[in-house]
This record gives sequence, C-alpha cells and structure tokens, in this order.
Amino acid sequence: MERFQEGTGKYRIEATVFTTEEGYILHLLGGEKPHVGAVIICQPRESLTGDGSTSCTTSSLPLIGHKDDIPARPLAEVLCKLTGQPVVAVSGIHIDNATGDDIAHLQQNIEIITEKMLQRFKESH
Repeated sequence: MERFQEGTGKYRIEATVFTTEEGYILHLLGGEKPHVGAVIICQPRESLTGDGSTSCTTSSLPLIGHKDDIPARPLAEVLCKLTGQPVVAVSGIHIDNATGDDIAHLQQNIEIITEKMLQRFKESH
C-alpha cells in the first residue's frame, strides 16, 4: 500500500494505492466529506498510434449529481499507462458550496499528488 497526501483542512487530498496481483486499486478522497462519488476502471492496451506505447481504455461511472470522476480519471489513467496494469479508482472529494478558488486549490493538490505518485511508481518499475 502506498499513501500520498497534500494540503490541510478542507483542501486535504489523500490518495491510497493498493497493489494486487492483477492490478491496482486507487482511493482518491478529500475535502470536508470524503465519500464514494465515482468509480473509474482503466484497462491497459497497446496505443492505437501503432508506436508500441501503452495506452488505456477507461470507463467512468459517477454517482448521480457527482463529478468525482473528473479529478480521478487522469490519475487512474497515468497509473495504468505507467504500470501496464488495470486500475480501479474510487473517488470522493467534497467541499460544501465550493467556490472556483476552492476547486482550483483542490486541483492543485491533486496535481502534486499525481507527480509524487508518478515519481514513486517510476522508481519501482
């Protein structure tokens, strides 16, 4: 299990990656009320460019009224492409009456976590 976190208070984001024999399970939670807001499934495949690189096919399933797939999808896809393994992500980030500045702050923390995760998994692959 790998854990990454960034921010404090209502801007705190935590990503936990569980390694299984057949892929990864990612939890991306944060804000004032971590919850289950979306599920994302990424399956690795050869890129359609034909250059031999790895891409992925992704399915997102947000719960009604939720947009938690928006921040989790890129993170799950990066992990899938980097490792060549399937990734299932569960995401839930919530701040009551979030402003544009609140969302930007959360997004910045997610980007920092993404970079930390990339660095860690690049070192191990």
